[in-house]
Amino acid sequence: MEQPDSNSTAAVQGQTPPPGEGSTRVCLISLGGEFFVFELGDIRELFEVEAITRVPGMPPALVGVANLRGVIVPVVDLRLMLGLPTSGPKLGFAVVIRHGAQQAAVLAEQLPEIRTVQKDQFLPALAEGSTGRQPFVKAVLRLKERLGGVIEVPKLLACIEA
Repeated sequence: MEQPDSNSTAAVQGQTPPPGEGSTRVCLISLGGEFFVFELGDIRELFEVEAITRVPGMPPALVGVANLRGVIVPVVDLRLMLGLPTSGPKLGFAVVIRHGAQQAAVLAEQLPEIRTVQKDQFLPALAEGSTGRQPFVKAVLRLKERLGGVIEVPKLLACIEA
């Protein structure tokens, strides 16, 4: 995956001009050799994971919590929810997603990338993945010859809390 452009931090903080009518800004994360997409409006920030505190009794996908400048944020390993292998590169980065008052940090293998994509690169979501239906994948983004699932943040957060 390419490194993020020089406007990545500004884009997450909402300081870049809006994309053109035919384009949108997204955040790409890498997991298990695949990539997944969040709309930039659903992102609060990106950070390098220093420590995760495990909490007994949490659902399997919630691997613990992280202290982000005094705010405790639940940490999610999407590989478990997507049926991807959990072995492989260390998940050293996280993207804090939000919807209303809910938020969670989603782990990623590489530094997440902020990119402008054309709206015609989005395709309808597949009804079922290799491990069955993924209710929080709302579309597919086509980048060159690769496809990545676009995550619907409100539905993902609902799945985490269920």
